[in-house]
Amino acid sequence: MELRELRAFVVVTEEGGMSAAARRLHISQPALSQTVNALERQLGVKLLVRSSTGVSPTEAGTTLLGEARALLARHDHLLRAMGRYSGEAGGVLRLGIPLELPSDLLGPPLERLALACPETRVQALHLSTAAQQAALQAGELDVALLRERPPGREFDAMLVVRERLGVLLSADQAAELGGPDGIHLEALTGLTWVSFPRSGSPAWFDELTAILRSHGLDLGPPAPEGQALIAEVKLAAVSAGQSFALAPPHWSQPLPENVAWSPLVGHPLVRRTWAVWPAASRRRAVAVFVSGFAEPGAA
Repeated sequence: MELRELRAFVVVTEEGGMSAAARRLHISQPALSQTVNALERQLGVKLLVRSSTGVSPTEAGTTLLGEARALLARHDHLLRAMGRYSGEAGGVLRLGIPLELPSDLLGPPLERLALACPETRVQALHLSTAAQQAALQAGELDVALLRERPPGREFDAMLVVRERLGVLLSADQAAELGGPDGIHLEALTGLTWVSFPRSGSPAWFDELTAILRSHGLDLGPPAPEGQALIAEVKLAAVSAGQSFALAPPHWSQPLPENVAWSPLVGHPLVRRTWAVWPAASRRRAVAVFVSGFAEPGAA
């Protein structure tokens, strides 16, 4: 029995359902169900009653819930106590962050870091993937969140989230092009893609543009170097009715009335974000922070 399995079970019971728990843990619902099922097999008892409205603990599950909470609390207390004796627990954890991270992605790792290494201060920097990679190689970042995984063995990496990108359009165009399952990517032919400079994330840019071109889209002129593709740029461009932009389903930016988000049929565009850190790093704060993310394969 592993601590991650107990944490998963506690979250499922607290949320009352697999879907909400999977979102909180940043893993896929099938992966979470497999974890809970494996825990039930290990213990030889049924822990949850499943129904169309959610899940509730059995008598055995209620007992495990109390014991698991106590065990996890003792584990977190132990990490916090040992952190006082580690010289590496203090200082600054330099973290690189791209634009458009899911709003709840950093919560679990930051909470775990605060518990285990209370003296460590987090310094977050908004940088492109390319700038973060350069900063990692120069020793100026401890952990980076990148849109592409660096090759080679110089860095360790963990996939922390996959996002199925949808499309931002003027509200009128979204109504015209949309169907019951969303918008077909090829239906965007004739519109200009609000893009970002390739230099910011070359591998992700190449993957993205290859898929767009394979659906017959003309990508138009390249984005100006140095232009950050912030929310305001996307919204201003698409509201005029001649352009489209890409965005995840749970975009934190509120949309004006004349702009709408729609899913893409078949989910052809999936954006991945990796936590990346130097393979040679022995900083305890780095290990604690990264362990706060869900296991690779997050949904």
